[in-house]
Amino acid sequence: MPPLSRRIFVQLAIFAVVTLVGGAAMVFGYIRLPAMFGIGRYEVTVELPRAAGLYPSGNVTYRGAEVGRVKSVRLTETGVAAVLSLKSGIDIPGDLDAQVHSQSPVGEQYVALLPRGDSPPLRDGDVIRVDRTSVPPDLDSALDAMNTGLTAIPRDDLKTVVDEAYVAVGGLGPELSGLVTDTGALAANARENLDPLLTLIDGAQPVLDAQIDSSDSVQAWAADLAEISGQLRAHDDAVRGVLQQGGPVAEEARALFDRVRPTLPVILANLVSVGQVAVTYQPSLEQLLVLLPQAAAVAQAVGVANRNTMQDYVGAFLSFNLRLNLPPPCTTGFLPAEQRRPPAAEDYPDRPPGDLYCRVPQDSPIGVRGVRNTPCVTRPGKRAPTAAMCESDETYVPLNDGFNWKGDPNATLSGQPVPQQQPEPLPLPAAEYDPATGSYVGPDGQVYTQTDLAGEAPTDQTWQSMLVPPGTG
Repeated sequence: MPPLSRRIFVQLAIFAVVTLVGGAAMVFGYIRLPAMFGIGRYEVTVELPRAAGLYPSGNVTYRGAEVGRVKSVRLTETGVAAVLSLKSGIDIPGDLDAQVHSQSPVGEQYVALLPRGDSPPLRDGDVIRVDRTSVPPDLDSALDAMNTGLTAIPRDDLKTVVDEAYVAVGGLGPELSGLVTDTGALAANARENLDPLLTLIDGAQPVLDAQIDSSDSVQAWAADLAEISGQLRAHDDAVRGVLQQGGPVAEEARALFDRVRPTLPVILANLVSVGQVAVTYQPSLEQLLVLLPQAAAVAQAVGVANRNTMQDYVGAFLSFNLRLNLPPPCTTGFLPAEQRRPPAAEDYPDRPPGDLYCRVPQDSPIGVRGVRNTPCVTRPGKRAPTAAMCESDETYVPLNDGFNWKGDPNATLSGQPVPQQQPEPLPLPAAEYDPATGSYVGPDGQVYTQTDLAGEAPTDQTWQSMLVPPGTG
């Protein structure tokens, strides 16, 4: 036998390599020889009430992807047990449901594994109990039930149903075709988004449970809604009037806002300050509203004396009991006597700086309504003459407890200074008149003479003559 040429030897080597590759692909890809010996796989048993057409080598899917095959289906004392051979390396939660479905109308059943939630993965030898499985209805039983139902329908009535169905859907071929096409597209999109849909389905359970738990509240809400609807139906004319007049009213409101738009921001900004004051003095406002009815009643009672008479403008229930200088006026806390302006002065100099108020004890009978007894709104039980003293920890300290001004003119003893008049020329105080000549010095520094005040004036003077200008008597 002649030796093989180099070319033939290379061809034989290439043929051997191709044969080995093809055989390996056949053994590992198609025959799946390692899987036949359990290499890279594990087994799980599914308990079913009946076989439902499931057969060995049927597919097993998880979230729509193939993860194994049905290894065997055998009878048990309580039903059927299907052994699933699953691929290793795919973690399938142990808390799941196993459902048998038909891939086509002619059969081709497969097992779909649907997880319920996060849990440890399945292990070799695990069992999915029958309460976690479901199978499709028996086709033969469904056909028998449908045949029984059709037999129970009289033939004439069945013909009428078919005729009416033809009338209902006759000529709707394009529409039905579009509906089927869109349904197929919807199913395809749903398959592409299977994971979000499964998550939505799993997450819907708490929402549904909440609806079940709040069923009483929903029923009460529905009853109230029915009551409101009944009231609206009973007052239909009034509701119709509101709807008809609502448009013009809204237009007038819009026009009003357009008119006040330039000044409305300023008004609202000012109302903010008013609101802050109202919030601060809320207790005082409440007390005012409580006392207002009684004050109005007292004001009305003043005129009871002459009610329904011709003299209803003459008399009133009032007591004019003059208590002059009881108690005497308060001078403590104001300017010292030598710095006070005479009442007859007609100029208006600037007010001395500082706080001027009666500074006697708070329980003194003098000026009981003075500013020293102002209640502090933000500090219940505290009284102070200024807002700063109300907000601070400082307490009111009187200058003295007497009736007249006394003490240090600079008020250094109490720590609460009395404001002083700025050094400036003061107008001359009015002097007492000279009874011999009737002369006196006025506030402006000029000397005036009134002869009816002189000593040689007539002795028959009366108080009326004192009111008459000189020389006219």
